[in-house]
Amino acid sequence: MRENPPPVKPLLGISLKVISAVVFTMMSATLKTLAARYPVGEIVFFRSAFALLPLLLWLKWEGDLINAVRTKNVVGHFKRGFIGTGAMYLGFAALSYLPLHDAIAIGYASPLIAVILAALLLKETVRAYRWTAVGIGFVGVLIMLSPYLKLGTFGGDLNAGPTLGAMLAFAGAFCSAGAMIQVRRLTQTEKTGAIVFYFFIMASGLSLCTIALGWRMPDSMDLALFILIGILGGVGQILVTQSYRYADTSVIAPFEYTTMIWALLFGWFMFGDLPTATVLTGAIIVAATGLFIVWREHRLGLLRTKEFQAAPQRPGV
Repeated sequence: MRENPPPVKPLLGISLKVISAVVFTMMSATLKTLAARYPVGEIVFFRSAFALLPLLLWLKWEGDLINAVRTKNVVGHFKRGFIGTGAMYLGFAALSYLPLHDAIAIGYASPLIAVILAALLLKETVRAYRWTAVGIGFVGVLIMLSPYLKLGTFGGDLNAGPTLGAMLAFAGAFCSAGAMIQVRRLTQTEKTGAIVFYFFIMASGLSLCTIALGWRMPDSMDLALFILIGILGGVGQILVTQSYRYADTSVIAPFEYTTMIWALLFGWFMFGDLPTATVLTGAIIVAATGLFIVWREHRLGLLRTKEFQAAPQRPGV
């Protein structure tokens, strides 16, 4: 049975996305402390397996655990799980080679790709003002990426740490954009619990296959960090999946940029990575475009309400 379409509430969707950005940045900062000492597949496994804890608690609180995970779209969940796991694996690997804010900055290509895919694949309406805002945001991303766009960087040895990390992060951005689109498709017929549950199950299964490549037994402190990473990841995944229920992908996606603010703060306090003027300039630009979209969506909502109230009602309509 098809679930009733969710109400369109752009500001609620945006708010959920921003909160999820804070949670995911906390998760990434914690993960970076383990990335150099543990295989990426092992990190993906613990992140996905322990993420089931907040999910199951949330579904139990909702009071409908069994129905929440029912699905008739196994293929759709498989696509989302496969693409999303790839994005997670590539993104976590990039954190091993790059400062936190640099890895996140390169990942900012993902929302831009998602806006384009939303217009092409989902047929969402993307008006000129939003295209303009995304275009300006892309300029900000290019400014932040400018150190990696130098001829000597990408033209050099791909085995070099920063260069390899940049390539991994960029590849992860494409996978993340594809996952965004698949999540939006699933929200049309599937419940949030099912979308997140099957993603964690599939990610855990796929990453468990890497145990043959060699895993390391974590000590008690690292195990506690793994559990924290999983819980943060589970909470963030619930929030971001819910956000796509209340607004179009092309509205939600640009707010991935807010993670740069938190990445700068966590990178500074936890790792001593001071942001450069280039990164700060790009962060200001993308934050400004996000604020513009919020303001514009609010204005359009008011205008549509006034037009509807003022429009003459035809008999029989």
